Amino acid sequence: MGTPSDWEDRLARWQNELELFERLDETPWVTLGKAEAETGVSRSALRSWYRNGEIQSRLVDGPNGPQRLVQLDAVIERAATSPRIQRRAEREVSLEAQVTLLRHRVDQLELRLAALERK
Repeated sequence: MGTPSDWEDRLARWQNELELFERLDETPWVTLGKAEAETGVSRSALRSWYRNGEIQSRLVDGPNGPQRLVQLDAVIERAATSPRIQRRAEREVSLEAQVTLLRHRVDQLELRLAALERK
């Protein structure tokens, strides 16, 4: 077993990798847990979507072993096409969470627009 310092170093390296993925792709790659928390989409649905090729995923080394990441924007877009998930999200997601999702989406669109304007 490693020391607590080893664990903290490993966790910090993993978090740095996640931040690097986000900067390289201009879209956040998040864990399934975070995608579930931010969108209301169940982990089983997320797994089904990436296994069926409906969203992209990556397997990266995490602090506890391999960790599956998905693009948050792709999850949001895919969820928007699912009437079942929309109904469930409307029931379960609070107004505050919906506003947070919309703010995130607007931020991503602004980044894309700025990138297009630079071209």
